[in-house]
Amino acid sequence: MYEEKQQSYFESVRLELLELIPKKNRRGNMLEIGAGSGSTLMYAKQNGYAKNIYGIELNEIKDSHQNSKEFESFIIGNIENMALPFDQNQFDVILCGDVLEHLVDPYSVLRKLKKYLKKDGTFIASIPNIRYFSILKQLILHGDFKYTERGILDRTHLRFFCKKNMIELFEGNGYSVCRIISNISLIGNKSKKFNKITFGKFEEFLTPQYYLVVNKNE
Repeated sequence: MYEEKQQSYFESVRLELLELIPKKNRRGNMLEIGAGSGSTLMYAKQNGYAKNIYGIELNEIKDSHQNSKEFESFIIGNIENMALPFDQNQFDVILCGDVLEHLVDPYSVLRKLKKYLKKDGTFIASIPNIRYFSILKQLILHGDFKYTERGILDRTHLRFFCKKNMIELFEGNGYSVCRIISNISLIGNKSKKFNKITFGKFEEFLTPQYYLVVNKNE
């Protein structure tokens, strides 16, 4: 199914995730899981978010950065069943943008990655929110769980999470969630205003995606 995705699906630069990296973790080693074409890592290196960049991607993507000499390592393979050739405590930052919901067992993958994150390193993730109002409307009013090419009901998604479950996903596997941020700001001013005047009580219904800033527990 991934081979049927348009090239643009793999090429976006996840600047909103890079901006969440604490200053103390910048200019070090960065690993991205689901690195796509490598665009985010290349941007990170060229703009002071990382010094050394490493990528893992399930698919080989033509006409991309995957073979660039800028990478210390770029591996094509399945993170769920591959052995990782890294040292323990090697990475200042691990990026995992919209990946965990695609995995058969994201819980095991988080435990697997933990040993490669430095003691003071940061794990940055983004995860779609199944509690988003348009999905609930589709389910409750129309009785329709229809998969799509992109978005929350992307047909390659195997796992679904609400905000509470995202926190449990990390905290149950050896991490501490430092921040969890709604991306309401990306979907329009009406939702932002409604969230503000209702004192955030409906935030989880207005949020299509959450960003998580996470540290590991020793």
